[in-house]
Amino acid sequence: MAQKPAARAPRPEGPRAGGPRSAGPRDDDGGLRRALALALLPGIDELTRRVVDDIHAHSGTYASGSPVSRDDLREICRYNLLRALEDFGGLPSGGDDFEHAARETGRRRAEQGVPLDTVLQAYRRGGRVMWQVMAEHLRATRGTPQAVGQVAGDRDTELDMAGAVWETIDRYSLEMAESYRLTQLEMQGRQDTRRVALFEALLDGRGDDPAVVAAASAALGVPVHDRYVIVVAAQDPAAPPNPAPVLDDHGIWSFWRPRSGRYAGIVRLAAGESGVLLDLLRHRTGATAGVSPEFDRLSRAGRALRLAEQALRTLPAGSGEAAAFDDRLAEALLVGRPEIAERIVTTQLGGVLDAAAEREVLLTTLRVWLDHGCSAVRAAELLYCHRNTVLNRVGRIAELTGRSAESGEVRLGWALALRALPLIGAEDARAPTESDSGRA
Repeated sequence: MAQKPAARAPRPEGPRAGGPRSAGPRDDDGGLRRALALALLPGIDELTRRVVDDIHAHSGTYASGSPVSRDDLREICRYNLLRALEDFGGLPSGGDDFEHAARETGRRRAEQGVPLDTVLQAYRRGGRVMWQVMAEHLRATRGTPQAVGQVAGDRDTELDMAGAVWETIDRYSLEMAESYRLTQLEMQGRQDTRRVALFEALLDGRGDDPAVVAAASAALGVPVHDRYVIVVAAQDPAAPPNPAPVLDDHGIWSFWRPRSGRYAGIVRLAAGESGVLLDLLRHRTGATAGVSPEFDRLSRAGRALRLAEQALRTLPAGSGEAAAFDDRLAEALLVGRPEIAERIVTTQLGGVLDAAAEREVLLTTLRVWLDHGCSAVRAAELLYCHRNTVLNRVGRIAELTGRSAESGEVRLGWALALRALPLIGAEDARAPTESDSGRA
């Protein structure tokens, strides 16, 4: 039985059948309610059958028998009808408090996943049938001794009783809906806790256990086998708490959790979405983030987490840059061995770093020249200078480092040193002083 929930009215003092009415032929409404309730209670099983049949006739969900079996529906309807009739008639409860049945219905249906609107419709159908049976009884007993306080042919009496029935149904509907929503919140909390625990288990490397992977797949709602990456994002003050809303807006599924001062997320990718993901992280979230290589099994999330963390470590803090691990392989090697990175810088570019007046222009030229195939023409176009200027600067670098610019091994050393500079802080540590600027 159900009706759209209405605001709870204060309970009247005295008998549950209601307070005193105005003088007139219907002064005994309380007695009539009691008489109706007592008349219907012996036929509770037949009333229950009629309600169940009516609900099945008007609801495909209930008629299907899943998730609510006919026996389940019959049991809960009988329970509700008993309490509703006792409440309506001002009779003492034969069991729990009057609204307990409605609260139990809300809890059970929420756990079964029956939509709230469907349950409310069932309450309305039950209330309608209950009133039909009462009206039949009123009409059958008009003018008889059983018509307590009823004037034969008094249509207003029926209207008063109908209003009283729907007041009862309204109150029960409200109790049921409140219980339903509370149960949903409790279930959601339990589901969220379980989802987080299983995601953490994957990140901690427990994916070798097939039971953990299967449970995580079910909790997260994604397949065991698919295309995934792990993203680790720094909690930058200027960035949102996590990138999930931005990715959701573009139809990309992800799940995120704060972890050790950062946000770790698993992202499910469709074909060709790797570039889209990096673009969204860079330009829409403002987060500094490292992205693991793609993997095809949830069980590999723990290894992917470590690679994403290494990619993040290669990026300047607060830069808002996002980088894929595969695009930062050299930096990942260097950041993991800071003593080797420092030595590469010292041996490959030490002379350039000591040349305070020339350092920045020489380093910039070297980066552009190396990044564009060691082409002086292309570098000159990008640096807005003559190609001979580029060649002269490269020659100056060779002179300061004591190495030949024609050697592939030397060029590799210079490239590694340029990547190592920001990782070891050498650029900041060897920044020009005021006296250096004065000598320039």
